[in-house]
Amino acid sequence: MTLVPQLRVPPTRARLQTLGSPLLARPRTDWVLVLATAAILVIGTLLVWSSTSANEALTHGHGTAYLRRHLANIAIGLALAGAVLVTDHRWVRILAPLVYAGSVVGLVLVLAMGSTINGSQSWLIVGGMSLQPAEFAKLAVVVGMALLAAERVEGSRRRRVGTPEVVGMLSIAAVPALLILLQPDLGTMLVLSATVFGVLAVSGAPRRWLVGMLATGVIGATLVVWLGILKAYQVNRFMAFTNPELDPRGAGYNTTQARIAIGNGGLFGQGLFHGSQTKAGFVPEQHTDFVFTVAGEELGLVGAGVLIALFAVLLWRALLVATHAEDLFGRLAAAGIACWFGFQTFQNIGMCLGIMPVTGVPLPLVSYGGSSMFASLVGIGLLLNIQRRSASAPSARMPAERVLAR
Repeated sequence: MTLVPQLRVPPTRARLQTLGSPLLARPRTDWVLVLATAAILVIGTLLVWSSTSANEALTHGHGTAYLRRHLANIAIGLALAGAVLVTDHRWVRILAPLVYAGSVVGLVLVLAMGSTINGSQSWLIVGGMSLQPAEFAKLAVVVGMALLAAERVEGSRRRRVGTPEVVGMLSIAAVPALLILLQPDLGTMLVLSATVFGVLAVSGAPRRWLVGMLATGVIGATLVVWLGILKAYQVNRFMAFTNPELDPRGAGYNTTQARIAIGNGGLFGQGLFHGSQTKAGFVPEQHTDFVFTVAGEELGLVGAGVLIALFAVLLWRALLVATHAEDLFGRLAAAGIACWFGFQTFQNIGMCLGIMPVTGVPLPLVSYGGSSMFASLVGIGLLLNIQRRSASAPSARMPAERVLAR
């Protein structure tokens, strides 16, 4: 019998990628997350431009001054996000303690030599540019907690964190939280608390710790009010939230004007750059804390709804990244970023609608401000870093040998 040799055709590059070759497979990018982020940035840029172009007190006659600064902030933030995206995941974990230490140092410097704006000593003036270290502290706490849990759990046989890890994670969050309270910046403190709770919940911490954290928050808030720790303007803001008619020209002015602006928008809005409240400058801090009122007035219910839907898509993709993360660090970091973005977005839009007290937190990726933009885009870069690493991990694909054996 004659044996006919069989020719072995080498697989093509495309076939090798399909078969799961770890050498040639390229990590995939979550383009839904990228496009949602880009759309939010574009809408935010238009809203900031509209809210500042007619305000001569801010622009000093240069209608595009804040637009140019906002675009510069976005460019810097995108560069930082790109740097995080292409950084090897091992370096991300190595640099996490440095990010945390840097944020703590920044918060200490704020208390020592910071500038006070709107009753809160939260800003550092560096070379004519104002920085708010509390914005970076949110991301620092997330990566710090995720790193500690991962280092303690991944080296053991356990799949969830225990009491020692929970104590360590809370200790990491406590230092920046205390420094932020001393400023005081209650808005950032609320966002940080929600983020810490979310990271602990995803980490699998014992339920008693989660219940204890909620109880501590309620008791602490009660004591703060009862002991008179809050400053007068903070108490007035809370009273204005419960009843804006108590002081419509004082503490309740922001909330009242925000509601009027959003109500003026109707279904389709008055048109970009044509909002009556916006052009007249009736809404204070409209390019920062109350930028959503521009969307409500000029883009209407439909336009504002599109912006909210884009944030919903961003949060969905962030949670999806957390679900498919290949390690505990990635899962906790992605979940923490989702909690941070989710609660801060709800808080900002809620205070514009009058369903949350005025606390002065910016709308992520939309409000004018370098610190918030930088921190938010670095968070997006970290999400994409985790997603690409998970998508290209050998364990996430079927090994080539199993496919060839079929």
